[in-house]
Amino acid sequence: MSAELISILVLVVVFVIATTRSINMGALAFAAAFGVGELVADLDADGIFAGFPGDLFVVLVGVTYLFAIARANGTTDWLVHAAIRLVRGRIVLIPWVMFAITGALTAIGAVSPAAVAIVAPIALSFAARYGISPLLMGALVVHGAQAGGFSPISIYGSIVNGVVERENLPGNELVLFFASLVVNLIIASIVFVLFGGLKLKGRDLETETDGKAKGQGGGQDRSGDAGALAADAARLTPARIATLTALAALVVAVLVFDLDAGLSAITLAVILSAFWPDASRKAVGEVAWPTVLLICGVLTYVGVLEEMGTIEYAGNAVGDIGVPLLAAVLLCYIAAIISAFASSVGIMGALIPLAVPFLAQGEIGAVGMIAALAVSATVVDVSPFSTNGALVLAAAPDVDRERFFRQLMVYGGIVVAVVPAAVWLVLVVPGFG
Repeated sequence: MSAELISILVLVVVFVIATTRSINMGALAFAAAFGVGELVADLDADGIFAGFPGDLFVVLVGVTYLFAIARANGTTDWLVHAAIRLVRGRIVLIPWVMFAITGALTAIGAVSPAAVAIVAPIALSFAARYGISPLLMGALVVHGAQAGGFSPISIYGSIVNGVVERENLPGNELVLFFASLVVNLIIASIVFVLFGGLKLKGRDLETETDGKAKGQGGGQDRSGDAGALAADAARLTPARIATLTALAALVVAVLVFDLDAGLSAITLAVILSAFWPDASRKAVGEVAWPTVLLICGVLTYVGVLEEMGTIEYAGNAVGDIGVPLLAAVLLCYIAAIISAFASSVGIMGALIPLAVPFLAQGEIGAVGMIAALAVSATVVDVSPFSTNGALVLAAAPDVDRERFFRQLMVYGGIVVAVVPAAVWLVLVVPGFG
């Protein structure tokens, strides 16, 4: 058996073990990089660590640290409250508020599961209280997170754009961002119509809340506690004002001045920490260390694959199918199927380099293919086997958990079956890039 084939089989084993044994894929990938690098590729430690993504490490730590501070000092609660006030309590718009909030959070640098973990409990509680389908609400939260997930300063966007740059592929950050935004917006709109969103028209949040509060306890008004919590969420404290300013500054620094997103974010986080050390102390423990380990481990293993020629070997094998468009759609389905049961981030980090030799042939547009792969690998995160889907399932109160699990599983299966072919048809077949 060739060394290249051994390294690919080890990668498959890493995915299988991570999925079935709940072990961090990044830790497994580091172990695999060490084993394959030393025993198969005859690489020393310097050769193994050559693929360590130091720039992405800083991005992941910086933006998740800044976002954790925003969560600790209540800035994210303020954003949710402000968004609800913006729609004046109209229940029909609440699912779209949750879609927009998760999209905005991931767009400015929150890890997708972190954004879902914050918004999903709020969204699913709204769904239970006001008779909204939990599948509708949960799907809009997850698709919202993915809609904003490929902005130039987001975690997903930074990962994909970083891989594209390192592999010297033609890329377009805006095409990647808008491809995911449009696809997830279309899917969310279909879900909204099919699962009762239109029936919410004419219902008012304030009226129904008052009616429920006064109807409990023999007509006694028990809305005082809720009002106090809402009043706290609505307050703009100095810490929250500074955090909102820091988030805006991050966007300006990256998009206007072309500064590094990771270094900018960690600098802003340090400034906030100097003034409000208590929130910072709590936030350090909430940095997405499992995601950091995952990304750095997978990309380090991919670096070993590049060193030993496996990337070129696999890319040539895909290209040898003889029908480039067929190879392209197969890659999209591979991304979707594996991602539904494993980490979307890990899949993106591994599949794009594997597609490099295939894209280098010039018969498939690289910009469209990369966007199609990225969308295929993330849009399926509503699956209950993925982190986002599991968070939605766990956050839903007062539901038949087994029934809701089956609903998410069926819905995730439909997405896996339909979306890769759709994005292939729209983004790959026309030959963008």
